[in-house]
Formats: sequence, structure tokens, C-alpha cells
Amino acid sequence: MSFQDKIWFTTLVGIAIVALGFLYVISQSGRPAAEPSAVQARAYGLRRWLFLVLIILGIEAMWATLHPFPIAPQRGPAGAPEVVEVTGHQWAWQLDDTPIHAGTPVEFAVTSADVNHGFGLYDDTDRLLVQTQAMPGVTNRLVYTFDRPGHYRILCLEYCGLAHHGMIRKFDVLPALESQP
Repeated sequence: MSFQDKIWFTTLVGIAIVALGFLYVISQSGRPAAEPSAVQARAYGLRRWLFLVLIILGIEAMWATLHPFPIAPQRGPAGAPEVVEVTGHQWAWQLDDTPIHAGTPVEFAVTSADVNHGFGLYDDTDRLLVQTQAMPGVTNRLVYTFDRPGHYRILCLEYCGLAHHGMIRKFDVLPALESQP
């Protein structure tokens, strides 16, 4: 039996156990409930308070993790000094000729002219730096600051047709601009 067959069998057994649990609950649902004892009543009250505490902790955890939201605002320009308009086509990336400098935030305004594409930005060691979706009629704004000058590539991360594998665009990041005294 292969590993995949073992996983499939385990999944089926788990589904069967859950289904039996549901059938048991359904079969018991017609019986009248007995009056809860004092201990059960206290347990129900404690369970309500614990549930309320969990909800409050969940809301606080969501606020703490999402408060410094890492995604640039999508309505209007993000305010980066350098803006590069990117359009995905079957099967090429179109970039405007804006020079990109290391150390300066760059806003990639990514859209598509035809189908959905995955905009993936890679460095010269083929490490994925950032990614977003390129969708027709939608402009996703991605702000990234390149650490160093060099050669970078854009690859499509979502299958978009027969020539998807060749949807590569290379570009260079120039050295950082000299700051004016």
C-alpha cells in the first residue's frame, strides 16, 4: 500500500467516524432533555465565560497582527518615489521604462490585459522576493525596496496557457541614487 493510499484510507476512516457522530447526535435529538444538575449548570456557565474570553482574545490577536497591515493601499497610488506600470499578456510582461534604483521604494502597479497571471519577482539566485496577482480590470499595487543593484526577473506564477513557461521578463536595478546635500 503506497503512502498516498494510506493517507486516502485514513481520510475515509476519519470521515466515517465524523459521519457516525452526526448520525448519533441526530438520533438523540428527539429525546427530551433532563433537567441539568447544579454541577452541570455551573459547568455551562463556565463554558459560556470561557467562550467569551476566547472570542475577545481572538479579536485582540487579529487586531495585533493586522494593525501594521503589510499590503499597500490598493485605491490610488501608494506614494512610492518610483512607479512601474506592469501589464501581463499571454505570454509576456510589459513594463514601462521607469529606471529602478536600489534603496528606493518602487511601486509596481500590476494588471493584466487578458487572463489572470501571477506576478512573481525573483532575484539573481532565483529566490522569490514578492508576488501578487495580475487580473484583468484590476490594478494591484505592490511596493518593494530592492536591497542591492543587479539582475532581476519576473515570472508568471499562475498557469495562463500553453506558453506559460516562457512568460519571463528580465530587468536591471541600478545603484542607489546619491542623496543631495
